[in-house]
Amino acid sequence: MLKVKPKETTSMYTRDGIRLDADIYRPDSSSNFPILLMRQPYGREIASTIVYAHPIWYASQGYIVAIQDVRGRGTSQGEFKLFAHEIEDGEDTVNWAVNLPGSSGNVGMYGFSYQGMTQIYAALSKPPALKTICPAMIGYDLYEDWAYEGGAFCFQTNLAWAIQLATETARLRGDEKVYQALFAASRNLPICNSEIHNPEILKNLAPDSFYHQWLSNSQSNDEYWQNLLFNSSKTNFQNIDLPIFHIGGWFDTYLRGTLKLYKNIAARSQYRQQLLVGPWAHIPWGRKVGDIDFGQEAISPVDKMQIHWFDHFLKNIDTGLLNQPSISLFEMGVNIWQTLSNIPEKNYQCLYLSSTGLSSIQENDGKLKTENSQSSTDILVHDPWRPVPSLGGHAGIPAGVFERSHIDCRSDVLTYTSDPLESDIHLLGNVEVEINCIADKPSFDLCTVLSEVYLDGRIYNLTQGYIHCSSTKADVLIKIKLQFTCAKIIKGHSLRLSISAACFPAYAMNTGTKLPSGQGKWIDAQITTLTVNNGGNKPSRIFLPVHIF
Repeated sequence: MLKVKPKETTSMYTRDGIRLDADIYRPDSSSNFPILLMRQPYGREIASTIVYAHPIWYASQGYIVAIQDVRGRGTSQGEFKLFAHEIEDGEDTVNWAVNLPGSSGNVGMYGFSYQGMTQIYAALSKPPALKTICPAMIGYDLYEDWAYEGGAFCFQTNLAWAIQLATETARLRGDEKVYQALFAASRNLPICNSEIHNPEILKNLAPDSFYHQWLSNSQSNDEYWQNLLFNSSKTNFQNIDLPIFHIGGWFDTYLRGTLKLYKNIAARSQYRQQLLVGPWAHIPWGRKVGDIDFGQEAISPVDKMQIHWFDHFLKNIDTGLLNQPSISLFEMGVNIWQTLSNIPEKNYQCLYLSSTGLSSIQENDGKLKTENSQSSTDILVHDPWRPVPSLGGHAGIPAGVFERSHIDCRSDVLTYTSDPLESDIHLLGNVEVEINCIADKPSFDLCTVLSEVYLDGRIYNLTQGYIHCSSTKADVLIKIKLQFTCAKIIKGHSLRLSISAACFPAYAMNTGTKLPSGQGKWIDAQITTLTVNNGGNKPSRIFLPVHIF
């Protein structure tokens, strides 16, 4: 490890004359070093140390590290608009960074969430000095992978992030009154308002927040989202082809985006695409996520792996990287890292939903069976006065694995449980569910959670999915894709599928009206009765992605 000089602060100017400020950490050496760049909106001194080692550590490994405030954040000039300037500003910043004193001429980028997105946007312009990026936990399609899931507004995470950014904006403006009000709201999210999903505090104190645009543009084909897509004329991801280290978490709300980006680029790239997915939520990346301790193997290896990666692609050191499998996935249950050369093809095992019609009242009534059964019907009543609460998973706050037996015993949750497993099984991929369901209102939501049932009766969630539906005709199968997962279920344990019509406040409350997800008032919310049909010609069923390592 090299000694590191005291931090220095410097500035650059964009093509339209906006000053962007950065902190520079450099080794105490006269040698030239590659540049590691992070562009982020939360104040550059934080430098994403909530999940990464401090920039001083990266500098001690032989790199010049630049942590920059994006436009309109921290001390940088200009107006902050979500993702609006990151293509041009990213290109300008890479071209500036490569000319820093002591630069070897090669630039790499790292960071997660918004800082991951700034890497993708910078790479779109193909600046020659940018040799590699390491985006973690990003939304490839900002509508499908970030703001909405299955057409449902991701209420809790969107609201929390909007309030965080609005609070920081108030601080930068020196507006103490607004700052204090928003800060208080961040500690106790205002999820109960007359309009349910549009808090008065955001409307009044942050009228220019992106949140209002996300809420009002509820369809994926809205022009707002089309302008932000990576396959639009402005942001064509086909322009990106460089070595990329993709990083995700099983309980990260943006895992869909991480996997989409990896699969799309890996299918056509001439360069190495590497994927790492750990048992982590968006933050932090540690061994315990919710109620479960995944052990020492779950402690984040990302910092050391990134240095290994950067040494290869920025220093031209033969680290043996190209001889190693390109995919590392943490298998929960056995709590080890599994390596693969590619994501395997689907190998589904089908289980059918069956009951005597009491699966909402008796937990042991609903079954998951290997063979289809005679027709049966389960009735589920969704009451917005007492919606099924969210608990863990990838969309709730906090995210992760939690004991959920107190949720499954509710009468507005249908549960279907398999017999104890006769042997261990490994799940790798997207669990998929088909539900034959109709409702008595113009719209309804469906939440599906796959859990592991322990011998002592404890129940822990593995993965979940959510969808916003319009009322359907009889015998129409509603298809729900659950979050990608990797887990071993041991012999003697059982699997359980839980179905509800709400998962609040993780997802917006469906009012039962024709209004899009996220819109409507509490006073308009309707009690909704859902009928789930099992067995027969169009049975409700679950497809398990079984894998053999």
